[in-house]
Amino acid sequence: MAKVAYYPGCALEGTGGPYDRSTRALVGELNLEMENLRDYNCCGAMEVKNVHPMLQTYLSARNLAIATEQMGFDTVMAPCNGCYHNLKKAEYELATSEESLATVQELAKKADDPVYNGNVRTIHLLEWLMEEVGPEGFKSRIKKSLNGIKIANYYGCMYTRPRQIYPEKDAGPGSESTYQPHFMDDLLSAAGAENVDFPLKTACCGGAHTLSDADTSTQLVLNLLQAAEDSGAEVIATECPTCHSGLEMHQVRAEKTFGIKTNVKIIYFTQLLGLAMGLSPRKLGIHENISDSIDFLKQKSVI
Repeated sequence: MAKVAYYPGCALEGTGGPYDRSTRALVGELNLEMENLRDYNCCGAMEVKNVHPMLQTYLSARNLAIATEQMGFDTVMAPCNGCYHNLKKAEYELATSEESLATVQELAKKADDPVYNGNVRTIHLLEWLMEEVGPEGFKSRIKKSLNGIKIANYYGCMYTRPRQIYPEKDAGPGSESTYQPHFMDDLLSAAGAENVDFPLKTACCGGAHTLSDADTSTQLVLNLLQAAEDSGAEVIATECPTCHSGLEMHQVRAEKTFGIKTNVKIIYFTQLLGLAMGLSPRKLGIHENISDSIDFLKQKSVI
């Protein structure tokens, strides 16, 4: 199976620690191979573009150049939606703008960094798992079914937007959809979950506003939590550390500040798949989630 360069970015080494741990545990159990990107830097996140958009492009391009020019990889795997989005955006811009490519290459030479020349692609963890294992591959590895747990799959807004930077999506049968993403649904269904019809699967969680306007972020998260419960979900499955942290923290804040309580559990999709494959909750970092799902998962006979 293909080996990829693993780009954890900033969040997976911080607040997204359980996502990193469950990703590594799941990938190891699947006998897939990934190698940490060496000497990587922040992808530019959401803030750097406010200083200068080209700086964000350069920071992302530097990571891609390290992967291909220094480490010999043709694929970089990013589990974080923000990192995935920014690396894909850099790919697109540098493939369609000769001026941007020349600027990034000049900056790299001045900094004595590896020079970006293309020939590398970024994929999300979801896409990699679909490529290398797929739903049928997971079905053959399930040791403990998710037992019909009702799940709202939440993809967030950066996994599919803007559509032009994701040319591999909407490419016909087998491809991911930017309008109705389904890769997480497909994998969790293979593990025995029941996916509910969740209308806000690509709505924004307000992550970018958490520090500047907490009330707006809380309301946007409440929209997601209440829509999930209205859809019959017991769990919201996540595939982005920023979205996951936002849902957890604002679920608590909504109750404490506005007196609105919701009971849906927030769990990374990697944690759910890992449980279905027989991995321990501790190895998957479930005890580190703010959203306490241990008793719920015991009631469902998943642990």
